[in-house]
Amino acid sequence: MTTLFYRGHRFPAAIIQHAIWLYLRFTLSYRDVEELLAERGLDVSYETIRRWVLKFGSGVARRLRQQRSRPGVQPRRDKRAAIRLMRKLLRKQGFAPRQAVTDKLRSNAAAFQALHLNCRHEQGLRANNRAENSHQVARRRKRKMQRFKSAGSAQRFLNIRATVHNTSYLQRHLISRSTLRTFRAEAMANWQAAVAAIGSEFSLVSSSSPPAT
Repeated sequence: MTTLFYRGHRFPAAIIQHAIWLYLRFTLSYRDVEELLAERGLDVSYETIRRWVLKFGSGVARRLRQQRSRPGVQPRRDKRAAIRLMRKLLRKQGFAPRQAVTDKLRSNAAAFQALHLNCRHEQGLRANNRAENSHQVARRRKRKMQRFKSAGSAQRFLNIRATVHNTSYLQRHLISRSTLRTFRAEAMANWQAAVAAIGSEFSLVSSSSPPAT
């Protein structure tokens, strides 16, 4: 990737992309990213990093969402649909689970019997409630930022962060090391494709504006 994609900026595209990735991928503040870049000899202010995230973040997230395959919609949740779902999950994980957690739909239990799964099948309400866990990353970020400034800024940031986080988040405790390396390489390839695609959208705007930081 060349700096022409981010024409008008003092820093090369690779530095801008890396700073955005650090901020959105990890629970870091703008000042934390500034310190990390400074350790590598890059004198970038946290305000510059904030402007980069605001300018390019939403476009990168949009490109990442466009790369994802659209989930299929099932008209029913009968035994046949449950078997298809279980087979898909088993192929994706690549190993037989020791425990599986589902809701109390009867078709799930029927699918387990049809597929001859001998693992423990947990159907408790509390065990299947992942809603609170899914918000943990957002809550950590909120504490780091010492609250969001407004509802609009919170929505804007969470839409961007969630997309980047979901692209890079890998359940490493469920997969082998070799599979982890493969998934990690795919996630980084998706990121590189997204930031490369978004650069061309802003090149015309940057070329007609005064040099930016």
